[in-house]
Amino acid sequence: MSTGSDQQDIKREKILEAAYQRFLHYGYSKTTMNEIAGDLSLSKALLYYYFPDKSQLYIAVMRKLAGEYIQDLENKLNTFVNLKEAFVSQIDTQHNFIVKNYNFFDFFRVNEQNLPDTIWEIITEIHQTEMVLLSAAIKTEADKGNIKPVDNPEQIVDLLLDALHGVRVSAVSHKKVMFPQKEHLDEIHTKRLLLLDIFIKGLMY
Repeated sequence: MSTGSDQQDIKREKILEAAYQRFLHYGYSKTTMNEIAGDLSLSKALLYYYFPDKSQLYIAVMRKLAGEYIQDLENKLNTFVNLKEAFVSQIDTQHNFIVKNYNFFDFFRVNEQNLPDTIWEIITEIHQTEMVLLSAAIKTEADKGNIKPVDNPEQIVDLLLDALHGVRVSAVSHKKVMFPQKEHLDEIHTKRLLLLDIFIKGLMY
């Protein structure tokens, strides 16, 4: 028999899923709490009981998505064949994640200069996970003798991730934007893979 706490957890998960679908299809700015409540046949009062406002609901969905992204990345990086495959997995997983959830991230585009601290905390958690996983991949390959010995894998990964983040298409190369236009994502993805290829060759004997 499920407890009251279990029922609350189930209800909360249903709210997060309904909110995700709304944010994904209509974006943050065009989604209302009334619409989410209506999708679930909930009263507004009950929805606000779980989430006091739309921004906190969005952050909760973002945290859930981040957890899924991290789990997906961990699954792939725990089974890599060589170092290039490990880093390609990170680039591909991130690219597919952004493409799939592009409309969801309109909150980032609208609030790019004033993102809440809680959003930055989630971004930092993702970045730190990528750092740990990719640094471990470098150490593993170095220990196997497949690449040159590396004294500071964390610094190398940090530099690479910064460089990958800085890749732009020529049409918007002068703009410092967190999320480029959707039509530019494939070009950026291709350039990141090219940069990665150069990076990996630099680590080989």
